Amino acid sequence: MKSKTLLVTLALCFATGTACFAANAQMGTWKLNVKKSKLGGMAKNSTVTYQSMLFQTKVTVDGTDEKGNPAHSEWTGRFDGKDYAVTGDPTSDMRSYRKIDDRTMEFAAKKGGKVTITGRIVVAPDGKTRTVTASGIGPKGKRFHNTAIYSKVG
Repeated sequence: MKSKTLLVTLALCFATGTACFAANAQMGTWKLNVKKSKLGGMAKNSTVTYQSMLFQTKVTVDGTDEKGNPAHSEWTGRFDGKDYAVTGDPTSDMRSYRKIDDRTMEFAAKKGGKVTITGRIVVAPDGKTRTVTASGIGPKGKRFHNTAIYSKVG
C-alpha cells in the first residue's frame, strides 16, 4: 500500500510540474512581425521557440544576421538570472533570463564576460503577442535599441 501511495504521489508531483511549465506564457513558437517592429539594422530573429525540457528551457532562435545570412542560435537554462552558454550567436557566448512575473522577463547577453545586450520580454495579457525591447552594443561597436513584436504561432 505504501508503494502505491508513493507512486501516485510522485506521478502527481510530475504532472503538476509539467503543468506549471506548460502554463508559462513564454512557451511556444513566436514569429517576428517585421512591420510592427523597429530593428535598427541588427539581426532579425524571425522565429523564436521556447521549449520546456524537464527543469530547464531551451530557446531556439532562427533568422538572419545584419548582412541577410541565415542565423541560428540555441540556449538551454533556467529563468533564474544566472548565465548559461549560448551557441551559434556571434554577439554572445552566455545569456541569462530572469522571470519578473508570469508575463515578463529580463535578459542579458554577454561576450567574453562583458554585457553586450540587455532587454525585457513582455507577453500581452491575451498571450498572442510579445514585445522584446533590447539595447546594447552591436558587433561593430555601435549602440542600438530595438523593439521587436512577435505573434504566437504554436
